[in-house]
Amino acid sequence: MTTSMPCTERAAAPARRARKRYNMKQWAPYIFISPFFILFAVFSLFPLLFSIYLSFNQWEAASGVEAMQWVGLDNYKYALSDPWFLRSLGNTLWLALASGVPQHLVAIPLAAFIHNSFKRSRNLVIGIYFLPFITSSVAIAMVFNTLFSRDYGQINVLLQWCASLPLVGGLFPSESIDWLGSSLFIKPAVAFVIFWRYLGWNLVLYLSALQVIPKDLYEAATIDGASKRQQFWYITLPQLRPMIYLAVTLTIMGNLQLFEEPFVLVAESSGVSQSVMTTAIFVYKTAFSSGDFGTASAISWLLFLIIASTTWVNNRIFSRNERHERKEAK
Repeated sequence: MTTSMPCTERAAAPARRARKRYNMKQWAPYIFISPFFILFAVFSLFPLLFSIYLSFNQWEAASGVEAMQWVGLDNYKYALSDPWFLRSLGNTLWLALASGVPQHLVAIPLAAFIHNSFKRSRNLVIGIYFLPFITSSVAIAMVFNTLFSRDYGQINVLLQWCASLPLVGGLFPSESIDWLGSSLFIKPAVAFVIFWRYLGWNLVLYLSALQVIPKDLYEAATIDGASKRQQFWYITLPQLRPMIYLAVTLTIMGNLQLFEEPFVLVAESSGVSQSVMTTAIFVYKTAFSSGDFGTASAISWLLFLIIASTTWVNNRIFSRNERHERKEAK
C-alpha cells in the first residue's frame, strides 16, 4: 500500500529544485576557479608563511618538524653580524650595478636605432638580441667558459691580436688573462655575461614603448628644425619614462636575486668562487650545505627587505622627477 505525497509538498518540490539549481549556478564559478586558489595556497602561500615562521626558528630538515626550536630574532642578528653575508651582499650590489646600468644605457639608444633603421627585418634583429635571454644557463656557461679560457679562449686571442697593432697596441695586455681564475677579473667577466644575457630583454621592452609614441611629435619637431639628437633627448626619452621605470624596477629585482649566472659559470671548487658569491647563492649554501634553514630563511627575508627598499627609492626618484617636470610645464 502506497501513500501519496500531500498537495503542499508536491507544490513545494519544484521550488526546492529551482533553489538547488540556482545555488549550483551561484557556486559554479567558484568551483571552476578553485584549482588555482588551491594550488596557490599549497605551493605559494604556505611556503611563504612557513619561511617567515622558519626564520624565527633553528631547524635542521633532517631532524623533522618537531625538532624546531624558537629563537626569535637570533637568526636575523646572526645574519647581520656574519661577515660572509655582508660580503655576499657587497658582491650582489657590485654585480647588480656593473651589469644593470649598462643594460639600459645600451638598450635605449640601440632600441631607438633599430626602430628607426630597420623596417622589414626588425623582427629578425630583435630575435637575435632576444635569443640569449631564452638560452639555457648551462649552454651559456659552456660557451663563456670556452671564450674566457686562459689558454685557448677567443677573448685572449683577440686581446693579443690588438696588442700587436701599432700605436694602440700598448693599451691591450700582451699576456693571456685568467678571466675565471683571478679574483680581479672574475667579477667583470660575470657582469658581462649578465649584461649580454639580459640586454635583449630590455631591448624588447623599449622597442615596444617606441612603437606607441605618436609620429606626429617627430614630424612637428622636424618641421621646427630639431635634429635627430634633439628629438631623442626631448621626445623619445620623456615618452619612454614609464617604460624606463618598469625596466629599471625589473632589473633591480632581478639583479639583486642573481643566482644562475655566477653559480653555473664559476665552479664551486674554484678558489675565486667567493668573489662572485651573491646573497642568493649564500642562502642556498646556508640551507643545503650547512643545513641551517632558519638562518637561510632569515637571510632571504633580509634580501626581500633590501629589494623592497631599493624599489621604493627607485619609485620615489621617478615620481619626484615627474612632479618636477609637471611644475616646469605649468
